[in-house]
Amino acid sequence: MTEQSGQTVVLTGAAGGMGRAITSALLESGRRVVLVDRDAKALQELAATAGSSVVPIELDVSDAQAVDRLPDAIPEHFKPVDVLINNAGHDIGGRTRFDLGSADDWTNIIQTNLIGLMRITRALLPDMIRRNVGHIVNISSINAVRIVPDMAAYSTSKAGVHMFTQTLRGELADTAIRVTELQPGLTRTNIILTRYRGDRQKEKDYFDQFKMALDPADIARSIVFALDQPAHVQIAEMMILPVNRY
Repeated sequence: MTEQSGQTVVLTGAAGGMGRAITSALLESGRRVVLVDRDAKALQELAATAGSSVVPIELDVSDAQAVDRLPDAIPEHFKPVDVLINNAGHDIGGRTRFDLGSADDWTNIIQTNLIGLMRITRALLPDMIRRNVGHIVNISSINAVRIVPDMAAYSTSKAGVHMFTQTLRGELADTAIRVTELQPGLTRTNIILTRYRGDRQKEKDYFDQFKMALDPADIARSIVFALDQPAHVQIAEMMILPVNRY
């Protein structure tokens, strides 16, 4: 256990593949987790396996009113919130040339990946500032800093997360709050399956293009590493790639 064990973490996108791995790593490190996800069934299934150190809250980060109510929805015995991990995101309808894709798909990607992340952060940050303690971890992507054709909306959302994270870190420089951005490369999560709306053959074909991919546990370990640093150490950015990528 570290000196940070016992912290309360709010984790969005908790019920997906990445979220489950992050939850497991956080619990192993001795932290408590507020599990936030829009998939009620998957959320309850995860909570049922995790014991009393978690509390599930069904919430769609693109629902502005629901996000505004989040601080009040967190049980008192899970307060205060020490860490926010913004993990929720999707690419539904993605990997399509921009002019051939749906404007609604592109808008929904931005609403969840960028605007939803900003709303969640805005809801929880004031209390961190009041207490002058906290850590915000934003999961973006290598797409935040690299051009990938046929991923205009997703890459734009992640580039926005990258700039938002940098700006927020600058705005909070006079506080004790840490701000970290993770930029994962190709990772075997269900984001690809949902991108293709449940088409498992397309998911298989996509991953078969590459020699290897990261596992969600790789990203989870990296997050815990950043959280476990001494209070005066801030891991600003971390890019995580499979060894055959560059």
